[in-house]
Amino acid sequence: MNTKDLAKLGITELCMMMINNSSVRKMAIPIIDNKIRKANTYDDETTFSAEKYAHYCFFRNLLRTLGKRMDEKLLTKEIQRKIVKNFVGNVMFNGKDKRDQAFEQESREIPSFITISPTQKCNLKCKGCYAASHKGSFAKLDWETFDRILTEKKELWQSYFTVISGGEPFLWSDKGKNLFDVLEKHNDQFFLIYTNGTPISKENAKRLAELGNATPAISVEGFKKETDERRGKGVFEKILESMVNLRDYGVPFGISVTATQKNAELVVSDEFIDFYFEKQKAVYGWLFQYMPIGRGIDLEYLVTPEQRLHMYQRGRLINEVRGYNYIDFWNNGYMSYGCIAAGRKGGYLYIEWNGNVTPCVFIPYSPVNICDIYRNGGNLDVVLESQYFSDIRNWQKSYGYLKNRADVKNRIMPCFIRDHHQEFYEITSKYPVKPIDEPAEKALKSKEYHKQMIKYDEELAKLLDPVWEKDFSNK
Repeated sequence: MNTKDLAKLGITELCMMMINNSSVRKMAIPIIDNKIRKANTYDDETTFSAEKYAHYCFFRNLLRTLGKRMDEKLLTKEIQRKIVKNFVGNVMFNGKDKRDQAFEQESREIPSFITISPTQKCNLKCKGCYAASHKGSFAKLDWETFDRILTEKKELWQSYFTVISGGEPFLWSDKGKNLFDVLEKHNDQFFLIYTNGTPISKENAKRLAELGNATPAISVEGFKKETDERRGKGVFEKILESMVNLRDYGVPFGISVTATQKNAELVVSDEFIDFYFEKQKAVYGWLFQYMPIGRGIDLEYLVTPEQRLHMYQRGRLINEVRGYNYIDFWNNGYMSYGCIAAGRKGGYLYIEWNGNVTPCVFIPYSPVNICDIYRNGGNLDVVLESQYFSDIRNWQKSYGYLKNRADVKNRIMPCFIRDHHQEFYEITSKYPVKPIDEPAEKALKSKEYHKQMIKYDEELAKLLDPVWEKDFSNK
């Protein structure tokens, strides 16, 4: 097949052809790249050109990195097939029309995915962990609830993407079922699993390769010193062993990084990027900025406004120039048009081990519990009816989501709880929301905590608002 014939095919068809023939792959990648570029250059009144270019870079980087890993023989055929069928076909295309139609005809917002933490159990004890798990506390979702959530999100919302977090997800089990049974039953969905990496033995890596519909994001804090300091002695070496196992069995993986005052510069350095993306062969990376609300509230760990500006500048270089998908959920908020919490269209909700549903992983306050909803005859749609979630979605719109460019506010400060704490506190205080753990309860009642967070936001805005105006103009 020649280049002209390939150019007539759709992206899913082209991706499928990439799998089967390396020579076709070399022709197909530039064609897909061009289609993605065209899809992100159309003119509208709601998106800045810099945002469109960032979207293009994300898909370009993913395409090229996966192509490279195929050439390196680091992706099994089953993994490649599931990436095309489940991720490209189902996640990127199937269901989007239904969600768009629901919004246009009913003004009803439907999230694209859910993050689920099925267990609080973890074999590590990391400072500042939002899960705040502790010895002896092993709350978990039962198999029936876990399975029903995944079934309903696909049937009701046409959602084929699920994020699994924890605790440590690979330690979840119930009624003789484990995480691999979940992946096997829901084999038309694609899963991103946040893990500390230590449970990924050769046996588990082999099972992931056989199933083909999941990618682990392994938590690191930097190199050996930084990782072992926060996660425990010897953890870094176990992580490297896990990465070897995943490469040996052809499973794509990424890294999950928490930036603090101690490592903010390191985790966006060329040395760090080269080690994990080139030497260890990570496909992607997610960068989280420390959120002072989990086990041991400590604002001294919070990155400074100056560090955050540095991370933003380095992040754009890494993603747009160097060509690696290393996404910062705060500084790259423009890629998702702002905050994605509370079941926003294109966004998500979070369900934890007790069934409590919260706006996002980092907002540990719940207005509803999915187990209670199921007992009362409801389903996932009932969750979206929460007035607390609705108020957050209204705040997102007031901040510029779905608004014309002239009405869009700073999207490199997108976070409802961390970057706009005053608004978070005012809205959250209106409702009898349930803190999901003791640290969250203490934080909500602490006037000093709220005062410090609001002051931080004010200092941050002074530094980042001019950057937003400069980098995201209509030029």
